[in-house]
Amino acid sequence: MKISILTLFPEFFDGFLTNSIIKRALAKDQVQIEIVNIRDFTKDKYGRVDSAPVGGGAGLIMKCQPVIDCLNSVKTKDSHVILLSPRGTTYNQARARDFAKNYEHLVIICGHYEGTDERINKYVDELVSIGDYILTGGEIGAEIISDSIIRLLDGVIAPESIVDESFENGLLEYPQYSEPFEYEGQYIPDILYSGNHQAIEKWRKKQSLKLTKKYRPDLLKNYPLSKQEKKLMDELDSDETPKWEKEAIEKGKKFIKEK
Repeated sequence: MKISILTLFPEFFDGFLTNSIIKRALAKDQVQIEIVNIRDFTKDKYGRVDSAPVGGGAGLIMKCQPVIDCLNSVKTKDSHVILLSPRGTTYNQARARDFAKNYEHLVIICGHYEGTDERINKYVDELVSIGDYILTGGEIGAEIISDSIIRLLDGVIAPESIVDESFENGLLEYPQYSEPFEYEGQYIPDILYSGNHQAIEKWRKKQSLKLTKKYRPDLLKNYPLSKQEKKLMDELDSDETPKWEKEAIEKGKKFIKEK
């Protein structure tokens, strides 16, 4: 996959391209990232890429000529062009999967200042918003979208590391722990030491439902609960440890650490 990012501030992406998963994905040719400077395409004799809004108003507006010429320099028949805009559909994990799976070349236009000339919208395939708030420019949004897509590409991250992540299955991810067993009076749940992988998986599903219910109940509105999940949801209303969990802990007690 190739991602072309059109920006007025190419230096903004220096750290993004040289760290962590993105750096490794680039080194292995699992993705190509092209940062293109919109300023290089202006025909303004003073080198400007913006002007005051026609009709009056505060701030500056990105001019259409340099943006469109910059876009035309990278666009091919396989390109899917998006403009970061508050009008756009709110970006989510499902859209990240769609971009990663179905597009060979993604072009992201980063707006800046008070916005972009309205006529630029005619040249894009999609408007995308990363949330209901305003940033100084689209560069952070471009990094967010690129990062979320790249980590889904084949070979970038082990598949098993992605399956249970938040939003991948429509729920928030279950709690994760690392050693030590006890830290400042807080303990890792006994069930995770039981060795009963079926019970651990069931417990994790229950915790995933619990966290989603508490923090993102909106996600449950359209989530199709299975029979097992409905039972687990019922268990959430009780303070008692369910029978299946007690039995798993009892059978695996030799692996469970002393408190």
